[in-house]
Amino acid sequence: MAAHKAMGCGITKSNQLQLKKCDRGHLSVPASTAMRAALLIQRWYRQYVARLEMRRRCTWNIFQSIEYAGEQDQIKLYNFFAYLMDHFTPASSERNLISHIFRENDLLRDIEWERYFNYKSIEIPEDYCGPYLTFPLTASNVTELVEAFRNKQQLHSRYVLQLLGETWKLLRLLPNINHVSTCHTKEITICGDLHGHLEDLLLVFYKNGLPSMETPYVFNGDYVDRGKNSIEILLILFAFLLLYPNDVHLNRGNHEDHIVNLRYGFTKEVLGKYRLHGKKILKLLQKIFSWLPLATVIDQKVLIVHGGISDTFDLKIIAKMDRHRYVSSLKPPKSRRLLLKSKLSDQESDTEEAGAEDSGSSSTRGGGGIRRTCSMTHSSPSSGVDRSLLQRRSLQSHSSVDDELQERRRQAGLGVSPSHSDDQQSYCSDKDAELTEAVEADAEEWKQIVDLLWSDPMSMEGCVPNEVRGGGCYWGPDVTEEVLNRHSLQLLIRSHECKQEGYEFCHNRKVLTIFSASNYYEEGSNRGAYIRLGPDLVPHLIQYQATRTTRDLTLRQSVGRTERSALRALREQLFAHKSDLISAFQKYDPDNTGWISLKDWAVAMETVFHLALPWRVLRSQLVSTTKDGMLDYQSWFKELAIMEPNKELAHTNVLETLYKHHSNLETIFRVIDTDNSGFISFEEFRQTWKLLSSHLKMEISDEAIVDLAHSIDFNHDGSIDINEFMEAFRLVDSTHHDMATA
Repeated sequence: MAAHKAMGCGITKSNQLQLKKCDRGHLSVPASTAMRAALLIQRWYRQYVARLEMRRRCTWNIFQSIEYAGEQDQIKLYNFFAYLMDHFTPASSERNLISHIFRENDLLRDIEWERYFNYKSIEIPEDYCGPYLTFPLTASNVTELVEAFRNKQQLHSRYVLQLLGETWKLLRLLPNINHVSTCHTKEITICGDLHGHLEDLLLVFYKNGLPSMETPYVFNGDYVDRGKNSIEILLILFAFLLLYPNDVHLNRGNHEDHIVNLRYGFTKEVLGKYRLHGKKILKLLQKIFSWLPLATVIDQKVLIVHGGISDTFDLKIIAKMDRHRYVSSLKPPKSRRLLLKSKLSDQESDTEEAGAEDSGSSSTRGGGGIRRTCSMTHSSPSSGVDRSLLQRRSLQSHSSVDDELQERRRQAGLGVSPSHSDDQQSYCSDKDAELTEAVEADAEEWKQIVDLLWSDPMSMEGCVPNEVRGGGCYWGPDVTEEVLNRHSLQLLIRSHECKQEGYEFCHNRKVLTIFSASNYYEEGSNRGAYIRLGPDLVPHLIQYQATRTTRDLTLRQSVGRTERSALRALREQLFAHKSDLISAFQKYDPDNTGWISLKDWAVAMETVFHLALPWRVLRSQLVSTTKDGMLDYQSWFKELAIMEPNKELAHTNVLETLYKHHSNLETIFRVIDTDNSGFISFEEFRQTWKLLSSHLKMEISDEAIVDLAHSIDFNHDGSIDINEFMEAFRLVDSTHHDMATA
């Protein structure tokens, strides 16, 4: 009876009597009938699981498509900032707003850095109840730090700066590529992306043991952003690195980048937790990120990098480059490029002066010798400006390095090919050759960095630009085979991509993706995993789910929960792009009937969003009412169930722009807030919108911006709280409610 109850049969006393009668009568079901019933149940169950798997894959595609679109927006916004830096005079107000994110920290000498980050003057109050650290660190120090973070305590900023300072000193001594050896008595543990998920790191330590000489670890980048405890993860990993420098190895990820951090939450987290010294902490972390090693090689056979490789991947180039020059992977280093820009500026000056003599016109120049070729209301340079001279190479222009170098050589008066003219040969000097070599080296090194941090594998052969993310490349199994053979390697371990099971093999099991942040998109969306690698170099994979509630859910409940979250995010995207969608729908509705076919609806959706989603499959989840295969698209928008907060506060076109480009706007706010106070003035608010409108190539009136600013200045003090502003205008799904079951 107990067994029956466990099966959920719910047998009563009357049922028991009936069963006894059946037993006495020796009733039985024919074997053929039982077999048919079993087959029917099996068929039904397989169809049921297949439908759940289809829903799960659609959910995954939604999450991943939105994530990668955001990364692409981030890179486009940064390229826009770089364009402003190259095209505006140093004195222009627009350039001044963003110039600080392009400054090179290495302008300060090391001794000046140590003086700037001096922690000794910071006093610890008597009521401080967090962990205490002594240097050099001891095992008990680090264990207490882990326990303190487990109990949601905070480390004092004095200790944070001291710990970061010691980490910076150690990282400067490490090579670009960590070389690790296994032995018969221990295995190496490899973790992928953690993204601020402290509970996942603590669970790995619980299951696998804390880092030690007996339990070495390799952490493969992307420690920060998205999650709520990025700074705690960094402090734990840095503490173990200082304690066991030969047994803890850290690779850099694409999110160990101060520009990426502006968008994805780490900057906001640090400033929120360390209001007084947050700016110094971020500045020191910016320097630390640039010193993180780029790769790890185990037993000369297993390569570990964060993103991946390309057809030009070369460990020799990576091993000898000055990695700390790449403060951000989104831009090439500035130091050697300044020599080229100075030379080009001088030649531009000569050309302009000659042109002025011929035409009688003159050009306005800024203090730095760079022509202003556009304004904030002009989104592209004039046709007479050579963009290849001034504009930075886009991360997507994966194969354009040689073309750019040739163009730069030509502009600088250097040889463009072995067959260049005698006049050009006579013009070239040893200095020109050195300059050319430096430019080539910079371009090649930068390409290696971008590919290593941003690339993804693909099933097709070849190597193509990664236009989905906006940076790096997609590489195929043939590239994997060639690169591994060329370096005498047998396995590539990488991270960078969230996987539903926490890991995934591809390219004939020669590429292994490992992702250690469970519940990445939503609770129950994915498992986390880590690798244990012994002397046989055969990866043993351990999976986990950090949240107990999600571990207790059935498959149907888990799929339903994540599906609702994904559809909520997608509906917010639909609402934010309402005007674009209506315009796309009207192309299929020339008579303005308000109706379009479901086929045209699906085509229009992909035309607007470019998310590569199965819109026809998603139709039943997004469209509830149709008539004879037609959709009333005006009524459909009302069914999206999205609340539009503060609708009366400002102009509709400004509100829609705000909703659509919410993340870009917040990124610009963080850039403009140079003192990290969390507040900006009305004028800075206006400049933010002007930057955004120029980036989007659209006009937003000053009147609309002023109205929006006054609507959020609740205390009328002439300043705007960034966090309050972004929350006040965040889209909210009115159908959202917490449910554990489908």
